[in-house]
Amino acid sequence: MLHLMVTITDRHRLADFISLYRTNNILINYITLGHGTAANEILDLLGLAEKERAVCFAVVDDETWFSSKRTLERKMKIDVPGTGIAFTVPMSSIGGGRELKMFTGGFNYQRGEVSELKKTDHELIVVICNQGYSGQVMDAAREVGAGGGTIIHAKGTGMKEAEKFLGITLASEKEMIFIVSRTHRKNAIMQAIMEKAGLDTKAKAVTFSLPVTDTAGLRLIEDESNGEEI
Repeated sequence: MLHLMVTITDRHRLADFISLYRTNNILINYITLGHGTAANEILDLLGLAEKERAVCFAVVDDETWFSSKRTLERKMKIDVPGTGIAFTVPMSSIGGGRELKMFTGGFNYQRGEVSELKKTDHELIVVICNQGYSGQVMDAAREVGAGGGTIIHAKGTGMKEAEKFLGITLASEKEMIFIVSRTHRKNAIMQAIMEKAGLDTKAKAVTFSLPVTDTAGLRLIEDESNGEEI
């Protein structure tokens, strides 16, 4: 099974984590910056100072995650408060074969059994596109029922490695769009994005989805729009 691996650490330790992942043949796909918002009491408990965070995204399989977790504990001392955290979220789908190879860095992924977690009412569609093309992505998504999305800025890493799987040149400045969708509408939304804002367009969008186990705040919107997404 494939997972989205998320690593959150102090911005100044980012290079150490990337170096470690590359040594273990893990392709860090995207990086964005954040800021800690925990209360002072929580920061003290975790041994963290209130400073900028770096967030890294990578796609790994079960074996790679278990190996990486051990390495993070041994070499990066990630269990020590203040070092950072890493976690995984199961992926339910990736839009396209070329995109799969790009996300996985070409490692020999063998699809296993579908997880029961996929039987959910909602999914989170994640779209990564060139900076300035999020509007094109959302136009495509709205045409098939998506109500809206959330956009953040990110920087693509390993673009040269990704290009050999896609056969196209990629810009490093990216936008990430998050769309919560009804599961039965997910495929149509992802397909529309791939067709109208995908790798054959200037947007160069790639997309994947993550299962959402539960939601809050969507009931009235879905009642009024007969299940449309936001």
